Amino acid sequence: MRRFATPLAADALAAIAECLRAGGVVLMPTDTVYGIAAHPDRPDALARLFALKGRDASKPVPLLADSMASVLKAGLDASAAAQRAAASFWPGALTLVLDRPDGGTEGVRVPADATACAICAVAGGLLRCTSANASGEPPALDAEAAAIALPEADILVDGGPVDGGVASTVAQLADTNVRIFRPGPVAEADLKACLQD
Repeated sequence: MRRFATPLAADALAAIAECLRAGGVVLMPTDTVYGIAAHPDRPDALARLFALKGRDASKPVPLLADSMASVLKAGLDASAAAQRAAASFWPGALTLVLDRPDGGTEGVRVPADATACAICAVAGGLLRCTSANASGEPPALDAEAAAIALPEADILVDGGPVDGGVASTVAQLADTNVRIFRPGPVAEADLKACLQD
């Protein structure tokens, strides 16, 4: 496992991007816990992520993004209300459930962590990312815990300890209503305010 410490130099970011595009998996800090990330265009990498975690393959892995621009470029459909919510609460603890062109949905957020956003940016704007731990175990709050939990990952980005925080609010905003899938730091009332023109 290669290791890089933050702040990440340009050559480190380039190596991480190359690894992700080649189908590697990367352990990295986010604004809440350490995550394990894979490139969304590499199904083989996502399969490896599931295998390393022992995660049920039917459980979707959300997306991290560096910006709303990357979300829209990927073809996800963000309603006007969702875009207003993103403008208010991104980067931060809000996962928006957006429609895909094929009729499915994706959960996506922009994390309030400069390192995570930088890695998303060099990888093309989006990454599949879930907590860096074996399924059913506590999430990793520092680099060593992530490495011990998932020692077969290709790269470890050491950003120091993270505070764990509260898991993000997961919500879907249509033009007339808000559906909360998981309560979190962003209140339903604040999201409903985004429905107003």
